[in-house]
Amino acid sequence: MASRLLSSQISRIPTTVVSRRAATIFSASFLSTSSSIVNSPSSILRSKVITRTMSSSPQKFEWLVIIPDFPGAKEKRLEVRPLHFAGLKPMLESGKFQMGGAILHDVPKDDQPSSLDFAGSTVIAVAESREEVLEILKGDVYVKEGVWDLSKVQMWPLKCAFRIPVPGQGK
Repeated sequence: MASRLLSSQISRIPTTVVSRRAATIFSASFLSTSSSIVNSPSSILRSKVITRTMSSSPQKFEWLVIIPDFPGAKEKRLEVRPLHFAGLKPMLESGKFQMGGAILHDVPKDDQPSSLDFAGSTVIAVAESREEVLEILKGDVYVKEGVWDLSKVQMWPLKCAFRIPVPGQGK
């Protein structure tokens, strides 16, 4: 029973992900005795170590993307906005987009789309490269209908330190 309790507690312990090469630092003694640690009720396991193998495919990374609108694109943006939102669904479901929204020139007086002073959009995308992000963006109706000026897109690899929901927005 004590080993079952310890096993259930292990699932709540923070996990450290290391490469297979880094795991060798822990030596075979740690890795080979990990099952005896679990079975020993007097042992305290401070963290789990998960090894991952390095693959030949590039790693996916988050990208902070800023896409300006063409000047005077507000009317077209509002016209194709429902199609834009419909096109976002597969991006969200696949995890390719983590966050996104309009960039505004000024703080809005209300939340009516017609009263917003759009400057462009921002997206946090998950992809292997800048080129992959650009290909994803090229498929958006805002590009196809002349809302986004893709020639002026800016993007940077992003290492997000935290995510906190904005009070009053979302669920």
